[in-house]
Amino acid sequence: MNIHEYQAKELMKTFGIKTLSGGVATTVDQAVAEAKKLGGPVWVVKAQIHAGGRGKAGGVKLARSLDEVREHAQDILGKTLITHQTGPEGKKVLKLLIEEGCEIEHEYYAGIVLDRATGKITFMASSEGGVEIEKVAEETPEKIIKVAVDPAAGYSPYIGRKLANGIGMKDKDLIKQASDFFAGLYKLYIDTDCTIAEINPMVTTKSGEVLALDAKLNFDDNALFRQPKIVEYRDPTEESEKETEASKYGLSYISLDGNIGCLVNGAGLAMGTMDIIKLEGGTPANFLDVGGGATKETVQKAFSIILSDTNVKAILVNIFGGIMKCDIIAEGVIAAAKELGVKVPLVVRLEGTNVALGKKILNESGLAIIAADDLSDAAKKVVAAVKGGA
Repeated sequence: MNIHEYQAKELMKTFGIKTLSGGVATTVDQAVAEAKKLGGPVWVVKAQIHAGGRGKAGGVKLARSLDEVREHAQDILGKTLITHQTGPEGKKVLKLLIEEGCEIEHEYYAGIVLDRATGKITFMASSEGGVEIEKVAEETPEKIIKVAVDPAAGYSPYIGRKLANGIGMKDKDLIKQASDFFAGLYKLYIDTDCTIAEINPMVTTKSGEVLALDAKLNFDDNALFRQPKIVEYRDPTEESEKETEASKYGLSYISLDGNIGCLVNGAGLAMGTMDIIKLEGGTPANFLDVGGGATKETVQKAFSIILSDTNVKAILVNIFGGIMKCDIIAEGVIAAAKELGVKVPLVVRLEGTNVALGKKILNESGLAIIAADDLSDAAKKVVAAVKGGA
């Protein structure tokens, strides 16, 4: 789950991480009003979307007067920003962050991720802030400092000092401030079930402060049940309507750009299903994992979400019955097909618990269901069905 920059900064302040003052606006007049509250004489008008690279796309602008604040707000609000993280379709700007300006002395990069190779939470920091960290990693990797946190020992001030020294800080007061900054960021990462905490840039100012000038926080969807505060930050306008609807029913759904709908149980099997569809010359329209505890009603909802995509020309149901029994899936498929009036070809492959009963239910349904013996056979049949109907 992603949140906006202004939300990330609000959260960071509760962990003692310094940020600049600012206010959120959804209209041009609100933007000017927020600027007046801050007092100026310099403001930054920032588009609020769940994507990086906003500055290059024209979503971050400096204003030296209230007239300029109004001008920039008019230009950015309602604009579709296309960055390297939005995809070609871009994201429409519905909110702005109006933030006070500051005199920057130096820009740094600071981030925390889980290094799956070592199984440790790892800090990354660089003296090259304000630019894409991927570019720094590719061109000058020696400028990125990595420090892993031993899970048994946890964070210590030594880690903060090592990072601050590693990115070239010399002033003792700045090193102390940076160490406190890293300590707060680590606590935030742990306490809120973060998956990525990225500050780009973290800056030192000419007045001698260490601040988070930007902020990107991602959270573990599976831990949201214990993070009610984080859930409140969710912005449905930044998410696909179908994905939002699917999450209400415990379904893992991601829209893709193909025409073959996929209904599968298990993330690994879903990915394998998409791969083999591609191998046979087709293109999946979605990733959809109904999970191991799906009910007949859940399967019906999954079908309705798949069919809400007008690009879908055929559906492949691929179920391996373990916890999820094949007969339950079969009943759900039939109920959905009848209730929703499925008009596209429907290929079903069942294997595992109660597979014989599941196949019997499908065969006796009276519906035009295309049965498949295995995954390869299912992929071939669904791709052929799409091409035959093209």
